[in-house]
Amino acid sequence: MRSLDDALREAADAVGEALESLVPAPEGADGRLVEAMRYSLFAGGKRLRPFLVLSGADLFEVPRAWSVNTAAAIEMVHTYSLVHDDLPAMDDDDLRRGKPTCHIAFDEATAILVGDSLLTLAFEAVTTPAGHPDAAVRAEIACALARAAGADGMAGGQAIDLAAESRDLTLDEVITLQRLKTGALFGFACEAGAILAREDGTARAALRDYAACIGLAFQIADDLLDHEGTEADLGKAVGKDAAAGKATFVGLLGADEARRRAEALADDAIAALSAFDEKAAPLRAVARYIVERRH
Repeated sequence: MRSLDDALREAADAVGEALESLVPAPEGADGRLVEAMRYSLFAGGKRLRPFLVLSGADLFEVPRAWSVNTAAAIEMVHTYSLVHDDLPAMDDDDLRRGKPTCHIAFDEATAILVGDSLLTLAFEAVTTPAGHPDAAVRAEIACALARAAGADGMAGGQAIDLAAESRDLTLDEVITLQRLKTGALFGFACEAGAILAREDGTARAALRDYAACIGLAFQIADDLLDHEGTEADLGKAVGKDAAAGKATFVGLLGADEARRRAEALADDAIAALSAFDEKAAPLRAVARYIVERRH
């Protein structure tokens, strides 16, 4: 059986090829914009969300030629969110993955346009016939991605997060925030394979439960890394949420209890996959990886 590292690398390579095709090297008047899009897209990163799309699709033997477009799309949405999140009007970060953030390497206006372009290109990727031969399936994928990325998902969570700088949030409110800001895209990534397979039964529900657990575990682990890690390890500034007065899982629970909860969520995620055979091994492994990672 392949190691998780090998599986992650293979998925990243497949998605990288798709992104190269969707965002080729720049030519013409929009060259600077495309250069900035590529700067952000190919800045590194684990490609975790695309990996979840591909691994979920593999459970149902969805052809890789179909699932890779959706995997590339979610990476574009995730990258757009990071580019906008780093802007001075949001988190005002100068470093991302060990490199200057997009608005530092280029400028703020270009960074805004990079986010706009990546978001719209993501929907082109999932609605093109190359993504699936059935137009109804493509429409469902586009609708699910829109819901995960918009006001009822990631963007709504970001709005709550920004407002949290001026008031204290309870633990339940932080959980709600993170289920939107972080968890919604994880939810889409895990369910996308079932949508592509036209699967709408207990298997899809199991993937939804799995996604809810790993999305929250991922954010708790992020809070722990922000609390315990260094800028050199993480490739970005650390401790900014605490300095801004934002509520975090570590701040509300303490590091030991936060770690215990993350590990329990990983256990619950693995349990949610009990109906699947060894094809789900990569998903089981990534649940552990999420809470054990060090960067």
